[in-house]
Amino acid sequence: MLSEKLGFLILFNGPQSGELKSPTQAVSRGTADAATAISMAKKEGFPPGAIMFLDIEEGGRLPPKYHAYLRTWADALARARYGAGVYCSGMPVNEGQGVTIATADDIRNNRAKRDLAYFIYNDACPPSPGCVVPHNPPPPSASGIPYAAVWQFAQSPRRKEFTAHCAATYNPDGNCYVPGDTAHAWFLDLNSATSPDPSNGRDGAP
Repeated sequence: MLSEKLGFLILFNGPQSGELKSPTQAVSRGTADAATAISMAKKEGFPPGAIMFLDIEEGGRLPPKYHAYLRTWADALARARYGAGVYCSGMPVNEGQGVTIATADDIRNNRAKRDLAYFIYNDACPPSPGCVVPHNPPPPSASGIPYAAVWQFAQSPRRKEFTAHCAATYNPDGNCYVPGDTAHAWFLDLNSATSPDPSNGRDGAP
């Protein structure tokens, strides 16, 4: 794939909050997971300078132990000369009393001066256009997270509670398909990015 000059989004599965039993254990897990991520990246041919995005599936505010894990993970990648990013929610969660928080903002507020790249998901319509493939896709900043590097604006299958206003853009089976795929062989998610190679995985240049 590298030889084809394709862009990459390198993902590494992050833990659920419930898997992190204490701040101390979270730090140990972050160190171990970073070592695994670095080893896998090297095995797959991604050189130093490439950005690895930690897949965080939880929405809203993360507990302090998760931030301890994430900071440890990012620092370990930096020591190995890899970049760190997060795949996380850019959707605001109502905490009550007029307070809302998106996971991306919570992470950014707790990053302690660490540079992270943000691959966010927000398939709510609006701001998402739904399952459409425009010639000029919406920029990641239109997601509601102005500092996002990548925006996942459509998911398969569609999440009905967020996509009622753009339901007609999805196939009746609930999935998103590329235009021309009349056989519906491949359902997909749709993303836009500020770079043709968001993980900088082709050459790993800083």
